[in-house]
Amino acid sequence: MTNLNLDAFVADLERLRSEAETALADAIDIEGLEAARVVFLGAKNGRLKAVQKGLGKLGRDDKPVGGQQFNAVKKSVEALFLQASQRVASQSKNSKGVEQVDVTLPGSPIRFGRVHPITQTIRRVSSIMANLGFEAVDGPEVEDQWHNFEALAIPNEHPARDPLDNFYIAVANADRPLLLRSQTSTVQIRVMEERKPPLRIVSLGRVYRPDTADATHYPMFHQVEGLLIEPGTTMAHLKSVLRSFASSFLGGDVRVRFRPSFFPFTEPSVEVDMEWNGRWIEMGGAGMVDPSVLQSVGYDPDEVCGFAFGLGVERIAARRFGVADIRDFYRNDIRFLEQFHDRGQA
Repeated sequence: MTNLNLDAFVADLERLRSEAETALADAIDIEGLEAARVVFLGAKNGRLKAVQKGLGKLGRDDKPVGGQQFNAVKKSVEALFLQASQRVASQSKNSKGVEQVDVTLPGSPIRFGRVHPITQTIRRVSSIMANLGFEAVDGPEVEDQWHNFEALAIPNEHPARDPLDNFYIAVANADRPLLLRSQTSTVQIRVMEERKPPLRIVSLGRVYRPDTADATHYPMFHQVEGLLIEPGTTMAHLKSVLRSFASSFLGGDVRVRFRPSFFPFTEPSVEVDMEWNGRWIEMGGAGMVDPSVLQSVGYDPDEVCGFAFGLGVERIAARRFGVADIRDFYRNDIRFLEQFHDRGQA
Protein backbone atom coordinates (compact mmCIF):
# COMPACT_ATOMS: atom_id res chain seq x y z
CA MET A 1 0.00 0.00 0.00
CA THR A 2 1.32 3.44 -1.02
CA ASN A 3 2.05 5.77 1.85
CA LEU A 4 0.26 9.17 1.96
CA ASN A 5 2.50 12.21 1.94
CA LEU A 6 2.33 14.14 5.24
CA ASP A 7 2.30 17.53 3.54
CA ALA A 8 -0.67 16.55 1.38
CA PHE A 9 -2.49 15.21 4.46
CA VAL A 10 -1.94 18.48 6.36
CA ALA A 11 -3.04 20.50 3.31
CA ASP A 12 -6.29 18.51 3.14
CA LEU A 13 -6.91 19.18 6.84
CA GLU A 14 -6.34 22.94 6.43
CA ARG A 15 -8.62 23.08 3.39
CA LEU A 16 -11.33 21.20 5.35
CA ARG A 17 -11.00 23.61 8.30
CA SER A 18 -11.27 26.64 6.01
CA GLU A 19 -14.33 25.30 4.18
CA ALA A 20 -15.99 24.34 7.49
CA GLU A 21 -15.40 27.87 8.83
CA THR A 22 -17.04 29.38 5.73
CA ALA A 23 -20.00 26.99 5.76
CA LEU A 24 -20.71 27.48 9.46
CA ALA A 25 -20.43 31.29 9.14
CA ASP A 26 -22.99 31.19 6.31
CA ALA A 27 -25.49 29.14 8.36
CA ILE A 28 -28.39 31.49 9.29
CA ASP A 29 -30.83 29.02 10.80
CA ILE A 30 -31.03 25.65 12.50
CA GLU A 31 -31.55 23.82 9.22
CA GLY A 32 -28.41 25.32 7.63
CA LEU A 33 -26.40 24.63 10.76
CA GLU A 34 -27.45 20.98 10.83
CA ALA A 35 -26.58 20.55 7.16
CA ALA A 36 -23.05 21.89 7.78
CA ARG A 37 -22.64 19.61 10.80
CA VAL A 38 -23.53 16.53 8.78
CA VAL A 39 -21.08 17.50 6.00
CA PHE A 40 -18.08 18.11 8.27
CA LEU A 41 -18.77 16.27 11.55
CA GLY A 42 -21.05 13.45 10.44
CA ALA A 43 -20.23 10.14 12.20
CA LYS A 44 -20.54 8.04 9.03
CA ASN A 45 -19.98 10.18 5.95
CA GLY A 46 -18.57 13.41 7.43
CA ARG A 47 -15.44 14.85 5.84
CA LEU A 48 -13.47 14.69 9.09
CA LYS A 49 -14.31 11.01 9.31
CA ALA A 50 -13.04 10.51 5.78
CA VAL A 51 -9.78 12.39 6.47
CA GLN A 52 -9.27 10.37 9.65
CA LYS A 53 -9.13 7.22 7.54
CA GLY A 54 -6.12 8.72 5.75
CA LEU A 55 -4.07 8.53 8.95
CA GLY A 56 -3.53 4.84 8.26
CA LYS A 57 -1.86 5.65 4.96
CA LEU A 58 0.82 7.84 6.51
CA GLY A 59 4.28 6.47 7.06
CA ARG A 60 5.25 5.15 10.47
CA ASP A 61 7.31 8.25 11.28
CA ASP A 62 4.59 10.67 10.01
CA LYS A 63 1.62 9.21 11.90
CA PRO A 64 2.30 10.96 15.26
CA VAL A 65 2.53 14.39 13.58
CA GLY A 66 -0.47 13.63 11.35
CA GLY A 67 -2.55 12.59 14.38
CA GLN A 68 -1.73 15.81 16.21
CA GLN A 69 -2.69 17.89 13.17
CA PHE A 70 -5.96 15.97 12.78
CA ASN A 71 -6.95 16.43 16.44
CA ALA A 72 -6.19 20.14 16.25
CA VAL A 73 -8.35 20.61 13.15
CA LYS A 74 -11.16 18.51 14.64
CA LYS A 75 -11.21 20.64 17.81
CA SER A 76 -11.17 23.79 15.67
CA VAL A 77 -14.16 22.65 13.58
CA GLU A 78 -16.10 21.59 16.70
CA ALA A 79 -15.39 25.00 18.27
CA LEU A 80 -16.59 26.75 15.09
CA PHE A 81 -19.75 24.64 15.18
CA LEU A 82 -20.38 25.59 18.84
CA GLN A 83 -19.98 29.30 18.07
CA ALA A 84 -22.33 29.05 15.10
CA SER A 85 -24.88 27.18 17.24
CA GLN A 86 -24.86 29.92 19.87
CA ARG A 87 -25.21 32.64 17.23
CA VAL A 88 -28.15 30.96 15.51
CA ALA A 89 -29.88 30.29 18.86
CA SER A 90 -29.47 33.94 19.89
CA GLN A 91 -30.89 35.19 16.58
CA SER A 92 -33.82 32.80 16.86
CA LYS A 93 -34.60 33.99 20.40
CA ASN A 94 -34.55 37.66 19.39
CA SER A 95 -36.74 37.07 16.37
CA LYS A 96 -39.50 35.43 18.44
CA GLY A 97 -40.62 38.82 19.76
CA VAL A 98 -40.80 40.32 16.26
CA GLU A 99 -44.10 39.90 14.49
CA GLN A 100 -43.69 38.47 11.02
CA VAL A 101 -45.69 40.56 8.57
CA ASP A 102 -47.03 39.12 5.36
CA VAL A 103 -47.19 42.17 3.14
CA THR A 104 -49.39 40.33 0.65
CA LEU A 105 -52.29 40.11 3.13
CA PRO A 106 -54.92 42.90 3.31
CA GLY A 107 -54.36 45.38 6.14
CA SER A 108 -56.38 45.40 9.35
CA PRO A 109 -58.82 48.32 9.64
CA ILE A 110 -57.85 51.00 12.18
CA ARG A 111 -60.46 51.89 14.78
CA PHE A 112 -60.67 55.66 15.02
CA GLY A 113 -61.61 57.42 18.23
CA ARG A 114 -64.59 59.74 18.45
CA VAL A 115 -65.02 63.12 20.05
CA HIS A 116 -66.95 62.95 23.33
CA PRO A 117 -70.44 64.50 23.06
CA ILE A 118 -69.61 67.04 25.80
CA THR A 119 -66.54 68.15 23.84
CA GLN A 120 -68.64 68.28 20.68
CA THR A 121 -71.12 70.50 22.51
CA ILE A 122 -68.42 72.85 23.83
CA ARG A 123 -66.96 73.24 20.34
CA ARG A 124 -70.38 73.88 18.85
CA VAL A 125 -71.27 76.46 21.53
CA SER A 126 -67.95 78.26 21.00
CA SER A 127 -68.57 78.39 17.25
CA ILE A 128 -72.10 79.77 17.60
CA MET A 129 -71.08 82.38 20.14
CA ALA A 130 -68.15 83.43 17.94
CA ASN A 131 -70.65 84.10 15.15
CA LEU A 132 -72.50 86.37 17.60
CA GLY A 133 -69.30 88.29 18.32
CA PHE A 134 -68.31 86.60 21.61
CA GLU A 135 -64.68 85.68 22.28
CA ALA A 136 -64.02 82.35 24.04
CA VAL A 137 -61.86 82.73 27.17
CA ASP A 138 -60.65 80.40 29.90
CA GLY A 139 -59.32 80.57 33.44
CA PRO A 140 -58.06 78.48 36.37
CA GLU A 141 -60.22 75.77 37.93
CA VAL A 142 -58.66 76.30 41.38
CA GLU A 143 -59.76 79.76 42.51
CA ASP A 144 -59.42 82.18 45.37
CA GLN A 145 -62.47 83.46 47.23
CA TRP A 146 -62.23 86.95 45.77
CA HIS A 147 -62.85 85.81 42.20
CA ASN A 148 -65.28 83.03 43.11
CA PHE A 149 -67.40 84.99 45.61
CA GLU A 150 -66.54 88.50 46.71
CA ALA A 151 -66.13 90.14 43.30
CA LEU A 152 -69.48 88.55 42.37
CA ALA A 153 -71.22 90.23 45.31
CA ILE A 154 -71.48 87.01 47.34
CA PRO A 155 -70.74 88.02 50.99
CA ASN A 156 -69.32 85.80 53.73
CA GLU A 157 -72.73 85.02 55.19
CA HIS A 158 -74.21 83.88 51.89
CA PRO A 159 -75.19 80.18 51.87
CA ALA A 160 -73.38 79.69 48.54
CA ARG A 161 -70.10 79.90 50.50
CA ASP A 162 -71.04 77.12 52.91
CA PRO A 163 -68.25 74.52 53.19
CA LEU A 164 -70.84 71.82 52.48
CA ASP A 165 -71.63 73.43 49.13
CA ASN A 166 -68.06 73.80 47.86
CA PHE A 167 -64.82 71.87 47.46
CA TYR A 168 -62.43 73.91 49.59
CA ILE A 169 -58.69 73.22 49.46
CA ALA A 170 -56.60 73.86 52.56
CA VAL A 171 -53.30 75.57 51.69
CA ALA A 172 -50.47 75.86 54.21
CA ASN A 173 -49.59 79.41 55.32
CA ALA A 174 -52.63 80.84 53.49
CA ASP A 175 -55.06 83.24 55.16
CA ARG A 176 -58.04 81.56 53.49
CA PRO A 177 -58.40 78.27 51.66
CA LEU A 178 -58.71 78.04 47.90
CA LEU A 179 -61.50 76.09 46.28
CA LEU A 180 -62.45 74.34 43.07
CA ARG A 181 -64.45 76.99 41.21
CA SER A 182 -68.20 76.60 41.56
CA GLN A 183 -68.97 78.68 38.47
CA THR A 184 -67.21 80.00 35.37
CA SER A 185 -68.23 83.55 36.31
CA THR A 186 -64.78 83.69 37.90
CA VAL A 187 -63.30 83.94 34.39
CA GLN A 188 -65.50 86.96 33.65
CA ILE A 189 -64.11 88.76 36.71
CA ARG A 190 -60.53 88.02 35.68
CA VAL A 191 -61.12 89.30 32.14
CA MET A 192 -62.87 92.48 33.34
CA GLU A 193 -59.97 93.18 35.69
CA GLU A 194 -57.60 93.17 32.72
CA ARG A 195 -59.69 94.79 29.98
CA LYS A 196 -61.84 97.84 29.47
CA PRO A 197 -65.32 97.78 27.91
CA PRO A 198 -66.84 97.17 25.43
CA LEU A 199 -66.57 93.47 26.13
CA ARG A 200 -68.12 90.31 24.68
CA ILE A 201 -66.79 87.04 26.07
CA VAL A 202 -67.95 83.50 26.68
CA SER A 203 -66.23 81.16 29.13
CA LEU A 204 -66.65 77.41 28.97
CA GLY A 205 -65.18 74.89 31.37
CA ARG A 206 -65.52 72.52 34.31
CA VAL A 207 -67.02 73.59 37.62
CA TYR A 208 -67.42 71.67 40.86
CA ARG A 209 -70.18 71.42 43.44
CA PRO A 210 -70.74 68.61 45.96
CA ASP A 211 -74.11 67.60 44.51
CA THR A 212 -75.49 64.10 44.67
CA ALA A 213 -75.31 62.58 41.20
CA ASP A 214 -78.72 62.03 39.61
CA ALA A 215 -80.32 62.37 36.20
CA THR A 216 -79.88 66.18 36.14
CA HIS A 217 -76.99 66.83 38.59
CA TYR A 218 -73.35 65.83 38.86
CA PRO A 219 -70.56 66.96 41.24
CA MET A 220 -68.42 67.92 38.25
CA PHE A 221 -70.08 69.49 35.24
CA HIS A 222 -69.50 72.11 32.55
CA GLN A 223 -70.84 75.62 32.26
CA VAL A 224 -70.99 78.15 29.46
CA GLU A 225 -71.22 81.73 30.70
CA GLY A 226 -71.63 84.72 28.45
CA LEU A 227 -70.89 88.34 29.33
CA LEU A 228 -71.61 91.49 27.33
CA ILE A 229 -70.62 94.91 28.66
CA GLU A 230 -71.61 97.81 26.40
CA PRO A 231 -73.46 101.10 26.93
CA GLY A 232 -77.21 100.84 26.33
CA THR A 233 -77.49 97.08 26.85
CA THR A 234 -80.96 95.84 27.89
CA MET A 235 -82.76 92.62 28.78
CA ALA A 236 -84.09 92.59 25.22
CA HIS A 237 -80.52 92.17 23.96
CA LEU A 238 -80.02 89.32 26.42
CA LYS A 239 -83.13 87.51 25.23
CA SER A 240 -82.20 88.01 21.57
CA VAL A 241 -78.74 86.53 22.09
CA LEU A 242 -80.12 83.51 23.96
CA ARG A 243 -82.79 82.93 21.33
CA SER A 244 -80.25 83.16 18.50
CA PHE A 245 -77.97 80.75 20.33
CA ALA A 246 -80.77 78.27 21.05
CA SER A 247 -82.06 78.32 17.45
CA SER A 248 -78.55 77.76 16.07
CA PHE A 249 -77.71 74.98 18.53
CA LEU A 250 -80.98 73.07 18.69
CA GLY A 251 -82.22 73.92 15.22
CA GLY A 252 -85.61 75.24 14.23
CA ASP A 253 -87.72 77.79 16.05
CA VAL A 254 -86.81 77.79 19.75
CA ARG A 255 -88.77 79.92 22.21
CA VAL A 256 -87.07 81.47 25.23
CA ARG A 257 -88.84 82.66 28.36
CA PHE A 258 -87.64 84.40 31.50
CA ARG A 259 -88.87 83.71 35.03
CA PRO A 260 -87.99 86.14 37.84
CA SER A 261 -85.25 84.85 40.11
CA PHE A 262 -82.36 86.07 42.27
CA PHE A 263 -78.59 85.89 41.82
CA PRO A 264 -76.20 88.07 43.84
CA PHE A 265 -74.27 89.18 40.76
CA THR A 266 -77.21 90.18 38.49
CA GLU A 267 -80.11 92.60 38.96
CA PRO A 268 -82.70 91.94 37.70
CA SER A 269 -82.15 88.17 37.60
CA VAL A 270 -84.08 85.53 35.66
CA GLU A 271 -84.24 81.80 35.14
CA VAL A 272 -83.97 80.87 31.45
CA ASP A 273 -86.28 78.26 29.95
CA MET A 274 -86.18 77.05 26.35
CA GLU A 275 -89.00 75.37 24.47
CA TRP A 276 -88.09 72.96 21.69
CA ASN A 277 -90.30 70.34 20.03
CA GLY A 278 -93.18 71.16 22.38
CA ARG A 279 -91.27 70.77 25.65
CA TRP A 280 -89.93 73.41 28.04
CA ILE A 281 -86.70 72.84 29.93
CA GLU A 282 -84.79 74.96 32.43
CA MET A 283 -81.38 75.80 30.95
CA GLY A 284 -79.74 78.22 33.42
CA GLY A 285 -79.74 81.70 34.86
CA ALA A 286 -79.19 85.21 33.50
CA GLY A 287 -79.69 88.90 34.17
CA MET A 288 -78.22 92.37 34.01
CA VAL A 289 -74.80 92.65 35.68
CA ASP A 290 -75.17 94.07 39.17
CA PRO A 291 -73.56 97.54 39.55
CA SER A 292 -71.56 96.29 42.55
CA VAL A 293 -69.87 93.70 40.30
CA LEU A 294 -68.94 96.41 37.82
CA GLN A 295 -67.51 98.52 40.63
CA SER A 296 -65.45 95.61 41.99
CA VAL A 297 -63.51 95.40 38.70
CA GLY A 298 -63.10 99.16 38.29
CA TYR A 299 -65.96 99.84 35.85
CA ASP A 300 -68.25 102.85 36.27
CA PRO A 301 -71.88 101.60 36.44
CA ASP A 302 -73.09 105.06 35.39
CA GLU A 303 -71.24 104.72 32.08
CA VAL A 304 -71.55 101.03 31.17
CA CYS A 305 -73.95 98.19 31.78
CA GLY A 306 -74.31 94.67 30.49
CA PHE A 307 -75.82 91.25 30.84
CA ALA A 308 -74.55 87.80 31.83
CA PHE A 309 -75.95 84.32 31.43
CA GLY A 310 -74.91 80.84 32.47
CA LEU A 311 -76.05 77.56 30.96
CA GLY A 312 -75.22 73.97 31.86
CA VAL A 313 -73.38 72.28 28.99
CA GLU A 314 -74.60 68.85 30.04
CA ARG A 315 -78.20 70.06 29.99
CA ILE A 316 -78.05 71.53 26.50
CA ALA A 317 -76.09 68.48 25.29
CA ALA A 318 -78.74 66.18 26.75
CA ARG A 319 -81.42 68.24 25.05
CA ARG A 320 -79.62 68.22 21.73
CA PHE A 321 -78.83 64.49 21.74
CA GLY A 322 -81.99 63.25 23.45
CA VAL A 323 -80.23 61.91 26.57
CA ALA A 324 -82.43 61.47 29.64
CA ASP A 325 -79.68 61.00 32.26
CA ILE A 326 -76.54 63.18 32.20
CA ARG A 327 -74.66 60.49 34.14
CA ASP A 328 -74.54 58.53 30.89
CA PHE A 329 -72.00 61.04 29.59
CA TYR A 330 -69.49 59.90 32.24
CA ARG A 331 -70.03 56.13 32.41
CA ASN A 332 -67.42 55.53 29.68
CA ASP A 333 -69.73 53.14 27.86
CA ILE A 334 -68.37 52.98 24.31
CA ARG A 335 -71.71 51.74 23.01
CA PHE A 336 -73.36 54.91 24.29
CA LEU A 337 -70.65 57.36 23.21
CA GLU A 338 -70.36 55.98 19.67
CA GLN A 339 -73.90 57.13 18.92
CA PHE A 340 -72.84 60.77 18.79
CA HIS A 341 -70.04 60.69 16.22
CA ASP A 342 -69.63 64.12 14.59
CA ARG A 343 -72.94 65.40 15.93
CA GLY A 344 -73.15 68.83 17.49
CA GLN A 345 -69.92 70.09 15.97
CA ALA A 346 -69.49 73.20 13.85
